Amino acid sequence: MIPVTELSYFGEQDPAFKILKPWWDVFAEYLTLLMVLVSMFGGALQVSNQQILCIPVPEGLSIEERQWNHSILEGLKLNEPASGFQTGLDVQQYLLINQWCYDNAVTWFSKYFPYLVLLHSLIFLISSNFWFKFPGTSSKIEHFITVLGKCLDSPWTTKALSETVYEESTPRTPVSESSTDQSLSSMNCPLKVNSSDSLSQEVTFSNDVHKGDKISLLSKGTSQALRSAGGIMVDNTSMKILDKKEGEQAKSLFEKVKKFRLHTEEGDILYTMYLNQTIVRTVQSVVILVYISIFIPQICNNIHCVDALHIIGFTDFFCIHGLWRMFQMLSLLYITTIVVYSCTCLYTLHWILYYKLKEYSFENVRVETGMDDIPDVRNDFAFLLHLIDQYDKLYARKFAVFLSDVSENKLLQLNLNHEWTQERLKQRLITNTENKVEMHLFMMPGIPIQVYDLTEIEVLKLELIKGVALSAAISNLKMMKEMWLYNCSVKVERQALLFLKEHLRTLRVRFGIADEIPPWIFTLKNLSKLYIEGQLQTDSKISTALQMFCELPKIDTLHLKTNITKLPNAILDMAHHLLGLIIHNEGVKITSLTNIKKLSGLTLLRLLHCNLERIPSAIFNLTNLQELDLKDNNLSSTEELASCQNLRKLICLRLWHNNITSIPVHIAKIPKLEMLYLNKNKIEFLPPSLFKLTNLLFLDISHNHISKIPSDIDQLAELQHFAIECNKVSELPENLFSCTKLRVLNISHNNLTFLSPSIGRLQQLQLLDLKVNKLDKLPVELGQCGCLWRNQLFVEDDIFKTLPLEVREQIANIS
Repeated sequence: MIPVTELSYFGEQDPAFKILKPWWDVFAEYLTLLMVLVSMFGGALQVSNQQILCIPVPEGLSIEERQWNHSILEGLKLNEPASGFQTGLDVQQYLLINQWCYDNAVTWFSKYFPYLVLLHSLIFLISSNFWFKFPGTSSKIEHFITVLGKCLDSPWTTKALSETVYEESTPRTPVSESSTDQSLSSMNCPLKVNSSDSLSQEVTFSNDVHKGDKISLLSKGTSQALRSAGGIMVDNTSMKILDKKEGEQAKSLFEKVKKFRLHTEEGDILYTMYLNQTIVRTVQSVVILVYISIFIPQICNNIHCVDALHIIGFTDFFCIHGLWRMFQMLSLLYITTIVVYSCTCLYTLHWILYYKLKEYSFENVRVETGMDDIPDVRNDFAFLLHLIDQYDKLYARKFAVFLSDVSENKLLQLNLNHEWTQERLKQRLITNTENKVEMHLFMMPGIPIQVYDLTEIEVLKLELIKGVALSAAISNLKMMKEMWLYNCSVKVERQALLFLKEHLRTLRVRFGIADEIPPWIFTLKNLSKLYIEGQLQTDSKISTALQMFCELPKIDTLHLKTNITKLPNAILDMAHHLLGLIIHNEGVKITSLTNIKKLSGLTLLRLLHCNLERIPSAIFNLTNLQELDLKDNNLSSTEELASCQNLRKLICLRLWHNNITSIPVHIAKIPKLEMLYLNKNKIEFLPPSLFKLTNLLFLDISHNHISKIPSDIDQLAELQHFAIECNKVSELPENLFSCTKLRVLNISHNNLTFLSPSIGRLQQLQLLDLKVNKLDKLPVELGQCGCLWRNQLFVEDDIFKTLPLEVREQIANIS
C-alpha cells in the first residue's frame, strides 16, 4: 500500500493559503481525508486477510436452493460408509481454486473497491487544489498572500486604524456666511479628536506564514490628538512616529497594493478557475454516487464458482467472500461521505453563482474607519477579498488601509513632518523680485507642519502637490497675502478658510481642467488679484469657471492664461470693479473683442500672444486706460492708432515682439505717454512724430533694423531710459547727449566706431552698454559721468583699458 506521506504532495500547499479556504473547502478536505482512510483500511484488509474460501460441491447439491438431491444422496450413503463430505483435495488445490474463483467469480467492484476509493480521493485532492498549482492563478495568489501578510504586519496598519476611530463621533460643522460655504465645509469638514491615554492590546496574527508576529491595535477612542480651531492637530509626542525604514516600507506597500489591484482587476481568471474546479468536483461526486449505488448491492457473501477448465475434477464450488460485510460497511460510509461532499459542492456553487463575487464593496469599512475614499473593487481582486472574508473579516478591513489615498496621504504627511525640520525649511525661504519673503514647495506629498511656524512668509507657493490640506495652523502666517496653487488639489479646514478670507489678497491658480479649481476660492471676499492658468476646451467652460468669481466684489485685476476665442461674458460681469485685465492666449486667435469696450473702468489691458494681427478698434473706447500691452500678436500694421486720441490717460504702450515695420505718425496723439516698447519688430527708421512725445521717460527700440538716430531726439528732454541695442546704428547724434536725464543707455550690438566726448554731459547716467561695436577707444570725458559704476559699464576689457589709469580708478571707486 502507498503510505499517507506519499500522497500528501497532491494536497500539499503553502500554509498561508488556508486564508483563501472557506469553511466548506476545509470541510471538503476533511471528507477527502476520510475517503483516503477508507481506501487504506479496505486495502489493508485485503492484504492481511484471506479474500475468499471455496469448497467443491458434489453432484446432487444445489447451490442456488441450498439442498441435496435425495436419490443421489442415498446412493452415496450405500457406497460410502464413511460419514462427512470427502473431497480428496490437498492444500495446494484449495489455494488454486480460491484464486481461480476470486479472479473469475467475484465482481470487479468487490475486488477493486479500496483502489477505486483511493483513485477518487486523489482526483478530489487534485481538483480542489488545482487553482493553487496552476501557473496562471498560483502567481496571483502567492502575490496576494505576500502583500496581505505585509499589510497586516505593517506598523502603519495599526496607526492608520487607530487615527480614524475618533472620526465616528465628530460632528461636522458647516462653514457659515453663505450656502456656498456650507457646501464647501461638508466636503472638507474637520474632524474632532478626543484626547485620552493610549491603550493597546496585542492580537496574534493567526496566519501561519508569519507565526509569532504580532500587531498592535489601539482601542477605540484611545488616540491622543488635539483639536485646534476645528482642524486636526495630532499630538505627535503621544503617537509613535514611524522610523525611516518603517515609513519607506509602508510607502512601498501602497505602491505594491496599487499595482496588484491594477493587475488583478484586469481579468477574472481566479474566479473562473475556482468556479470550474467546483463544477468538476460536483459532477465527479454525483457520478461516483450514482455508479457506486448501483454496484454496492452486487457485493454478496455466497458466491457460486464454476470451473470451466476442470483442473481438479470438480465443476461447481461454493465460496464465501470473507470481507463482504466489512466492505459493505465501508461502502455505506463512503456513500455517506460522497453525499455530504456533494452537498458542500452544491453549496459552493450556490455561493459563487448567487452572490456577486466579482464586485466587492468597502461600504462597511468606510463607515467604520472614516476613510471615505476607499474604492470598491472588482473581478479577481474582489473575489479574493470575498474569500478572506470567509476566513476573517478583519483582514479586508486592514487591507483597505492601503487602498485609501487618505491613509497614504497621512503616512506621507507623517514622514514629511519628520523629514522637513524647521531649520531645513528656513533654508528654502527666498526674497523674490517684489522683495517679498517666499516659500516654494514643489512636488511634495503635503505641507510640512513646520511651515506654519515660519511667520515671516509673505508668499506661499504650492506646486504639483496632490491632496494637500491647509490646516487651521495657517492662521499663524499673519504676513501672508499671496498664495500660488499650481496643479494642486487643495482642501481647506474651516478655520483656515476663515483666515484666508480675511488676509489673502492675491491668488494664482494653475490647473489642467476646470474641475481642478478648488471651490473654496470662490468665497475669498477680500481677494483683489486673481491669476488663472489652465487649458479649457470651450469658451463656455471658461465662462462657467469665471462666473463664480463675479461674486467676489474686490477683484480689480484678473490674469487669464488659457485658450479663448472671444471675451467671456463672465469677465464683462466684473466691469464695475475690474481695473486690470491680462489675457495670455498661448497663440490661439481671439476673433472678437468688440464687447471689451464695456470694461470702461480698465486702467490696465494686456493681450499677450493672442494672434490679433491688427489692433482691435474697441480698445480705443477705454478712456481710462493707462497701460496697454499687445505683446506677441503678429501685428504688422499700427494704422488703428489713428483713433488713439481717446487714450488721453495712456502712460505705457507696449507693442513689442510683433512684425511692425513703421511707427505711425498718430502716435503723437498720446501726449501723456511715458513708456514706449517697440523692441523686437521690423522698424527701419524713426519718424519725427515719435519725438513729439515730450513726456517720454522710457524708449526701447532694440532688436529692429534702425540704422540712424534722428537729431530730433533732443526733444525727449525727460528721457531716462533709451535702448537701441541690436540694430545697425553707426553713429550717435550729438543731440542725444542733450537728454541729460538719461540714466540707462543701451547701444550694444551696433556698428559704432566712435563715442563722442559729449557723453560726459550725462551726469545721471548709471548704466552704459557698449558691447559688440567697432569702437577703438573710449573718451576721457566718460569719467565725468559721476553715477556710472564699473560694474554697470559693459564694454570689452581691452577697450576699457584705453582710458587713462586715473579715469579707470575713478569709475571703479564710484560708490
